[in-house]
Amino acid sequence: MDYATRPARPEDGPALTAITLAAIRETARAAYSPEQVEAWSARVAQSARIAGAFAGDFVRVAVDQADSPVAYFVLEADGHLDMLYCHPDHGGRGLGRRLLAEAELAARALDLTRLLTEASELARPVFARAGYTLLHRRNFTIPHEGREVAIHNYAMEKRLA
Repeated sequence: MDYATRPARPEDGPALTAITLAAIRETARAAYSPEQVEAWSARVAQSARIAGAFAGDFVRVAVDQADSPVAYFVLEADGHLDMLYCHPDHGGRGLGRRLLAEAELAARALDLTRLLTEASELARPVFARAGYTLLHRRNFTIPHEGREVAIHNYAMEKRLA
């Protein structure tokens, strides 16, 4: 399948939420417990951010031949790459690598000197192959159903020369 990329549109919000939830609920199960996946996906489902609240962010989507989003990233003005998600049905086709390259081009156009992210266990190798270095493991909790669910990700950065 051939994919194109384009800027995100406000009407993409529901599709981006669906991509994120599918990636967490299906793909993340390979590295996180069912309890962690449930807490993570519940937090995302309650967030208004994905559903179109991208004021000031650079958001780009990969789309299929029908112009339906299948992957995306959110780059904040300070160089924080907040989100990089791909729908599981479209994984393993280089979309993460392609979107990371586009995020880097956008960062350079903004005269940023580095990109920062918090990569999941499964995304960490994708970022590493794109030249990101590991800063440290982040252990934290997500409030869920009256308890704190322990989970982790990795702080990573890419210096832009």
